[in-house]
Amino acid sequence: MTINELLSSLNDEQIKPVLDTEGAVLVIAGAGSGKTRVLTTRIAYLILEKGVSPARIMAITFTNKAAEEMKNRLNNLVGDVYDMWVSTIHSMCVRILRRDIDKLGYDKNFTIYDETDKDRALKRVIEGLGYEADKYLKIARNAISAAKNDCVSPADFKVVNSHLRIVEELTAIYEEYNQTLEKSNALDFDDLLFRTYELFVNFPEVADYYAEKFQYIHIDEFQDTNKVQFSIAEILAKKHGNLFAVGDDDQSIYGFRGAKIENILSFENSFKGAKIYKLERNYRSTKKILELANCIIKNNRARRDKTLYTENSEGVRVETFVGTDEENEATYAALQIKNLMARYGYRYSDFAVFMRINALSRAFEQEFANYNIPYRVFGGFRFFERKEIKDVLSYLKIINNDSDDEAFLRCISVPKRGIGEKTLKELREYCASNGLSLYDGVKSADKTSIGAAARIKLNNFRALLDGFKVYSESHTVPELMEYILEATAFKEQFDENTEENASKLYNISELLNSADQFARNNAGSDLADYLNSITLSSDTDAINSDDAVTVATIHSAKGLEYKCVFVAGLDEKVLPIMRTFGDESELEEERRLVYVAVTRAMERLYLTRAMSRFMYGNREHMQESRFLQDARAVLRPETAYKKDVGYTPKNDNFRFVSEEESSDSPFGFGFSSGNSGKVLGGSVPKENKSANFNVYRRGIKVKHVKFGEGTVIDVKGNGENITVDVAFKGVGIKSLSVKFAPMEIIDG
Repeated sequence: MTINELLSSLNDEQIKPVLDTEGAVLVIAGAGSGKTRVLTTRIAYLILEKGVSPARIMAITFTNKAAEEMKNRLNNLVGDVYDMWVSTIHSMCVRILRRDIDKLGYDKNFTIYDETDKDRALKRVIEGLGYEADKYLKIARNAISAAKNDCVSPADFKVVNSHLRIVEELTAIYEEYNQTLEKSNALDFDDLLFRTYELFVNFPEVADYYAEKFQYIHIDEFQDTNKVQFSIAEILAKKHGNLFAVGDDDQSIYGFRGAKIENILSFENSFKGAKIYKLERNYRSTKKILELANCIIKNNRARRDKTLYTENSEGVRVETFVGTDEENEATYAALQIKNLMARYGYRYSDFAVFMRINALSRAFEQEFANYNIPYRVFGGFRFFERKEIKDVLSYLKIINNDSDDEAFLRCISVPKRGIGEKTLKELREYCASNGLSLYDGVKSADKTSIGAAARIKLNNFRALLDGFKVYSESHTVPELMEYILEATAFKEQFDENTEENASKLYNISELLNSADQFARNNAGSDLADYLNSITLSSDTDAINSDDAVTVATIHSAKGLEYKCVFVAGLDEKVLPIMRTFGDESELEEERRLVYVAVTRAMERLYLTRAMSRFMYGNREHMQESRFLQDARAVLRPETAYKKDVGYTPKNDNFRFVSEEESSDSPFGFGFSSGNSGKVLGGSVPKENKSANFNVYRRGIKVKHVKFGEGTVIDVKGNGENITVDVAFKGVGIKSLSVKFAPMEIIDG
């Protein structure tokens, strides 16, 4: 490929930073402005035009998925880039630590604790110090994480946080927790960065090695870097000074993780002589969607001035909807999806529903199931955090690192072996007093007060683990996993024929599949590599992997795009979330969340809220989000229905019509009064105008694909807008639009 061919796909804004290869460069890349193309093209330019070896280039991305996409693009542009480091910053740090962590007193086969492992270890530490876990666990977890993200060691914690009322207790917990991790040869997720930073600071020769090695450093999503990440970047770039950062201050949404928006706002102060470029042309969205996005974000003060523009079409107007409650809001989304698919041929994977908090997904999951809409939920409970999965993985972890006390305690209890908490407590106390891991402590159990019968069980368990270790030396990870499941009769605990057990067995099968897939895709990898891959995985890596509607938190939405997007929960106390009230900087981050959500939309955007929600144990009257008010100037004129808070339409067939419906749109929805809070359905797509929905009446029998057989107990509306209340045995009463619900009459 020639240089002209390489650059031909870029616009004038994009070409400038690509050609500016020396020194510190910051690219302010607006949403959908092609930043990934700029990054990959610049790297390709360095290789093809400047003759730079791929081994001397580093690229840090925000997700594993983004890293994989970048590798694939570069392979297509310049050929094999195997020697180039392209990864998330956590994966990069693991790679560095695997090489040199022994300098910090760790074994190279360390375990990485996820949030569940971390909480279990922290809880034991808190209780061991004589504090109440319920009182201190959350506070200590957040304080320790914040300290590591800010490069604060246990030794410095007390001085830095002297203003805290419970600083003495938190300091003791932090110190003991760190010692527990070191004893278990384990790192938590924050440690991956903090220990790398410590390694660089305490062993300058290690830092110098990497600073020399990487002549050109590229960092994506720079607006979401925290202090420790920024410090690592500074250290790596100190030799050559060639740091290329790409980001968008308007999309900085990880303040709760310690991200410092100041890193991107004051970049030129940190790196003297830095050049700043802006990418404002958007390739993703329609003009009307961008008009809304610009209208919202301009209200933030802490930002670099920019305005997104596009040469795409005007597009349809942004739609808003106010539901009577959260189920009404979710049903609106379900019916819009059905309508749009019928009229325009969209796929389920073209749709996404984004929300501020996980709890809002429940209503959407329920209503999507009612209308037989496949969906996947992201930003909630990850696959590798499920109990049965973590139980299986605990065996692999103890085989890989027999100092891992958390893994030992987990796998010794599943399946049950008759080893009680009293025995384990005595073993823990003995090992703590003698500086032993639990695995090693079993050998000396005869020196404790543990009874003979319990000692036999402990020794049998250790012998089982030793056998697994020997087996692992000559077998692949999937073979080892199969062997463990068989030798421990692990699956037998799920023998009872229940839906929950069937789901657990399916998950275990998926875990085996993940191990097999990893082994096939990573020739020469070992057990430690596999454990690294799953610990560093993200649920968002699987987004868009099948034909289903994405239901996700906005924090999971970065870097994604969909033809049709619903932004749900635009109510005060939800978005913005209540704890941000009164804090202008946090409210600006909430506004950035809305901006991120709406700029995921390519063709159609829907902003929804509810008049009431069940929150904190009570049904609450909701107020419209201030961010929806920000956007009022560019939203459709509200002539179709009253939006006053508390207004409930009196007519069950009430419907509002969008500006486009008179010409080409299938839209137009009604919503009911009363307690049901159910959308009554929309206008029928042209091809279904002749459908007869008036055959439904009280007393007839119907069959639903999910709920089974039921009896119609009430019929509301007429024509295409009929909704029926159906009593399903064992399920209860469901209100369903007959036009879209996957059911049929079985007895008239």
